[in-house]
Amino acid sequence: MNRDDPLVLGIETSCDETGIGIVRGRTLLSNTIASSMDEHARYGGVVPEVAARAHLEALQPAITAAVAEAGIDLEDLDAVAVTSGPGLAGALMVGIGAAKALAVSLDTPLYAVNHLVGHIAADILTGDEVEYPTVALLVSGGHTSLLLVRNLVSDVELLGETMDDAAGEAFDKIARILGLPYPGGPEIDRAAASGDPNAIRFPRGLSRASDMAEHRYDFSFSGLKTAVARWVEQAEAAGEPVPIADVAASFREAVVDVLVTKALDACARHGVPRLLLGGGVIANRRLREVALERAAAAGVSVRIPPLSLCTDNGAMIAALAAELIMSGRTPSTLAFGADSTLPVTEIQVAVAE
Repeated sequence: MNRDDPLVLGIETSCDETGIGIVRGRTLLSNTIASSMDEHARYGGVVPEVAARAHLEALQPAITAAVAEAGIDLEDLDAVAVTSGPGLAGALMVGIGAAKALAVSLDTPLYAVNHLVGHIAADILTGDEVEYPTVALLVSGGHTSLLLVRNLVSDVELLGETMDDAAGEAFDKIARILGLPYPGGPEIDRAAASGDPNAIRFPRGLSRASDMAEHRYDFSFSGLKTAVARWVEQAEAAGEPVPIADVAASFREAVVDVLVTKALDACARHGVPRLLLGGGVIANRRLREVALERAAAAGVSVRIPPLSLCTDNGAMIAALAAELIMSGRTPSTLAFGADSTLPVTEIQVAVAE
């Protein structure tokens, strides 16, 4: 195996996007994504069984397209990488099965890696050197996590995470309350563009002084979701028109305020002047805007990968595996399965002795 500049194909199937990525060392060769979002839209959210079936149908065409775009042959690969968790169990199983079959048929090393750490690895593909330690805020449809990354391949600490809905889920649910289509994130963003973010003071979950001791870096959006729903219900009961733009902007501001405040607090308390943002919700314009503005005032530098690398993708999985290979890590065995609750501290699973 080429350990200096490994050619790696990554497979990501943790939710509703079938991602196939190919990297050579830290150079991105292909980032192919097949989304089943339209199939879930009719249900107003991701349906695990639908996602798994969509992965089955999309995997082979996506691999073929990625290999063609990268201009390689499968036989050229130094390794295959796959997300082993966290994520939807059925969806993960599809990707894992494909990765194992590919690795065995090619007699190629296999690396089973952590989806959340993969989001951090995506930043490596921008071409700039990543400095450590760094605080990472990962915000997606299924995860809201705050991490302290001392070393990408060996030392990732979970500072806090969502205790109920992830931020992306909260956006979807509030969009539904406001009669907006799925997925909710982009729709809330569009509606909020003409609204007043200070029109309604919605609660900031787990931000009171009494929460700081036990839940300083944890997130909770269920109370916010309930507050928005009740506000809308009261307006409708009074026969008043619901100012969708103002509600959307005020809701978005509450989410963004909590995310950025806790992330910068983590930077300050751990003496880390660096913040990395990742996950699909980073596409939210207001979140990026507030993070950059408040981080600059706090003397913290912010890194945001291209949006194509923020959403779930196979390139980040390949990139993480490439870093593991270049650091001398041995491959994974075949003795691993889908782990829907894989802790972020387990960067690679089933490591060969």
